[in-house]
Amino acid sequence: MMAEPDEAPAEAALQSAGLAYRVVRHRPARSLAEAAALRGISPADIIKTLVVRRAADDFLFVLVPGDREIAWPKLRAHLGVSRLSMPDAAAAFEATGYERGTITPFGSRTAWPVIADATIAGRTISLGAGEPGATVLLDADAAVAALGADLADISDPA
Repeated sequence: MMAEPDEAPAEAALQSAGLAYRVVRHRPARSLAEAAALRGISPADIIKTLVVRRAADDFLFVLVPGDREIAWPKLRAHLGVSRLSMPDAAAAFEATGYERGTITPFGSRTAWPVIADATIAGRTISLGAGEPGATVLLDADAAVAALGADLADISDPA
């Protein structure tokens, strides 16, 4: 299905992957708890999509629940690398086509590899929808499969 002119690339990618999802639009939230309440889900089900740099022009997406944070030693060990970094907002936009706060692996400029924290399995999650004020709710297992994501223990409680 072709994207409508006002449709974000993320939604077109979700449709192309055949995923069932629901777009949720809401006002900006001032906290994780408020964002969860606006979406009708728990904070753990809000998934942060983080862009991580392995090397120049080599990125990956890391999916981490809102109530957790990347455990850098675990992520480096999982990837077999000694160094990772977070790009600035301009580099993240260049790599993905999305502004911070809207980033999602779906419809990214480049289909970077995806590593998802193992705790997301078996849940309905909220991911960025590629545009401000919008998120998508979908089945985590279906999203992981569609993205070819690697599930791994890569986070710690926040």
